[in-house]
Amino acid sequence: MPPVTELAVLSLHSSPLAQPGTGDSGGMNVYVRELAASLAQSGVDTTVYVRRGDADLPHAVEVEPGFRVVHVDAGPPQLAKEQLPEVVDAFADGVAAELRERPVDVLHANYWLSGVAGHRLKHQLDLPLVSTFHTLARVKADTGDPEPQRRIDAEAEVIGCSDIILANSLEEVAQLEALYGADPARIEVVPPGVEHAFFSPGDRRGARRALGLGDHPVLLFAGRIQPLKGLQVAVATLAAVHRPDAELVVVGGPSGSEGAVELRRALALAEHLGVRQQVRLVAPQPHHVLSTYYRAADVVLVPSRSESFGLVALEAAACGVPVVAAAVGGLRTLVDDGRTGFLIDRRDPEAFAAPVRALLDDPALALRIGTAAVERARGYTWAEAARRLRRIAADLSVRDLVDCAA
Repeated sequence: MPPVTELAVLSLHSSPLAQPGTGDSGGMNVYVRELAASLAQSGVDTTVYVRRGDADLPHAVEVEPGFRVVHVDAGPPQLAKEQLPEVVDAFADGVAAELRERPVDVLHANYWLSGVAGHRLKHQLDLPLVSTFHTLARVKADTGDPEPQRRIDAEAEVIGCSDIILANSLEEVAQLEALYGADPARIEVVPPGVEHAFFSPGDRRGARRALGLGDHPVLLFAGRIQPLKGLQVAVATLAAVHRPDAELVVVGGPSGSEGAVELRRALALAEHLGVRQQVRLVAPQPHHVLSTYYRAADVVLVPSRSESFGLVALEAAACGVPVVAAAVGGLRTLVDDGRTGFLIDRRDPEAFAAPVRALLDDPALALRIGTAAVERARGYTWAEAARRLRRIAADLSVRDLVDCAA
């Protein structure tokens, strides 16, 4: 089968150039950037198409050889995420014009908005469509974060016509099949990776000196601040640990329409529980700098209501730091409960606090868990994710495309 040499990645609402932890930027930004870079390094010319969110942005940015980002005009630059469905057609028109000038072999759409654009481009340009959803509306609804019916319907349509759907984990495969009736023959599990050159074990004392942290217990919460991510659970866990010398370091900023409200609620809860002085807020950091925060921590908390994968948990594991995470989504696959971390199956701060206390009180346990986590994380690389996507794309070049109109 012929190798794939040109790939178009659609990432309408979230640019790989944006800093994770700000606005709507998070794990998906890291995913798109690292996967595109690895594809380029393997010989696949990769262009990521994003909506122009700032009038001053250049048309194209050459990130590295074979990897570029193109900004597509689609509506006014400053739009709330809730308004983006109205500019999907304009985005698809702009990408279509680019692809007529620079043809590609395969489309790879990320998130449902890009999926809608990719669905149209697939038929318009007769191209294979690979879709990665990152989050699913019906999963979010089941865990208390309802999404508009428009999104649910759009996801179902895109799933029905994607030639391949990339799932981050076996848990996501089950969700796609059970909640959307996805054809299992068209689902491929391609887990994200971690950049081991940055995320690896290191000296905790040195990391703490660099960050101005003392020798006290440090719990870390890293990510966008929004209800889904569970910052209030992290704050309540800190209180339930009953260690007045412990500190919760929160790295990230408010995200989405409820982000600022969620931050205020979390801080009000900390005040109510008497731990406000033990919570340190840190602005979003460049991705590679997060490794220093991981190494400085005794425990990383991931109390999300849903996660298709959980890059924070993987990056922490790669740094040898125990993770205490919610038993949801891809975290069930990533964390081996009791061996590489701990999974909590209810949103009870005391349930999260119990393994945290055990890890703080037993350095041998923490070392054993952290060492096993590093071994587990070594199996996740962006190079492997890129290799799998190259193989999938090559397979599609010799297969009949799905025709949802048939």
